[in-house]
Amino acid sequence: MADFDHRLLLIAAYAAFNARAIEAALATMHPDVDWPNGWKGGRVVGHEAIRAYWTEQWTELNPHVEPLRCTTDDEGRVTVDVHQVVSDYAGHILSDEQLQHVYEFDNGLIKRMTIRLL
Repeated sequence: MADFDHRLLLIAAYAAFNARAIEAALATMHPDVDWPNGWKGGRVVGHEAIRAYWTEQWTELNPHVEPLRCTTDDEGRVTVDVHQVVSDYAGHILSDEQLQHVYEFDNGLIKRMTIRLL
C-alpha cells in the first residue's frame, strides 16, 4: 500500500478516535492489532481488548489527539507527530504534550502502534 494511503487511513483513525467512534477506528486496524495502553501501561491485543480499553478510559478521561506531521521510514513504518491533550470531564487539563505514534501495517491495516515520548 502506498504511503499516501497509510496517511489517509491514519487521518480516518484519529478522526474516529476523537469522535469516540470505536467501530470506525477499529475498522482501520488489523484484527490482531497490538496497541499500547497509554493510560495504565502495558499493551492490548485485538479489537475486543482495544474496545474495552477505550471504553474504560473514556469513562474517566477525555483525550484528544491531533496529528501534525507524518513521515515514513525505509521499512514502511509511519511516524506521526501528534499533539495530545487529556482532560477530565470537569474540564481540567491533565496533560498537554507532543508525542510520536509509530505505526506498522499489515494488509493495509494498522498492525501495531508504539508511543514515543519527545
